[in-house]
Formats: sequence, structure tokens, C-alpha cells
Amino acid sequence: MLNKVHTDKAPAAIGPYSQAVTVGNLVFTSGQIALDPETGALHGETIEEQTEQVMKNLKAVLEASGSSLKSAVKTVCFLSEISDFAAFNEVYGLYFTEKPARSCVAVKDLPKGALVEVEVVAEKEA
Repeated sequence: MLNKVHTDKAPAAIGPYSQAVTVGNLVFTSGQIALDPETGALHGETIEEQTEQVMKNLKAVLEASGSSLKSAVKTVCFLSEISDFAAFNEVYGLYFTEKPARSCVAVKDLPKGALVEVEVVAEKEA
């Protein structure tokens, strides 16, 4: 059964999608960019600042779904500049300590001019 996840501790969707959905014991988050959940504005100017906000948003969505960053099994990461890869990894590694599988690619543009977007597949916690 498909269940939609919503929390006010993460930014509201900026389109026709859910923050996350759960199916069985799996959680699939939508991609998160560095939006401040209170204002809806892009937070931070550097890759480090934006990655920090993205991780806070993902943490909130996963917790609302009954999961956590520790239960992530796969992440997909999008960077607007591949030259930000090392700086992104520094912040990412502080949050994804269990080292889930990952893809990380550079893309031409991200919504609202963001520097980074990350989506997660995780297991729900018992």
C-alpha cells in the first residue's frame, strides 16, 4: 500500500508530488534542494551551506516516514557543478555515516538555481 508522507519540518513540495512515499517497508523521498521550510526560500550560497540544508530537510522527511538517515540504502545526488564534488562529500559524509549506495552526477540546472539536490531510498525502522 502506498502512503504519502508530509511534514512541516521540511519544505512543502513545489510541484505536483509528495515529500516522500512509503511502500511496504521502503521510503522513497523526492529530491530535496536547500529550501528553508519556514520561508520557502533557497538557503545558503555555498555548496556546503546548501548541502547542510538539504540534509536537514531529508532528515525531517525520513523521520516523518518512520525512518532515518542511518536506514538509507541508496541516494541519488545532483550537483550543478561537478567541481563541488569534494566539498559536497565533506558535508554528505557527516550525515550518511552508514555509507549507502550512491549515484552522484552533475546536471545543467536545478530548481530555483540550487547547487545540489539529493533523493533517498531508505528502509522504515521497526
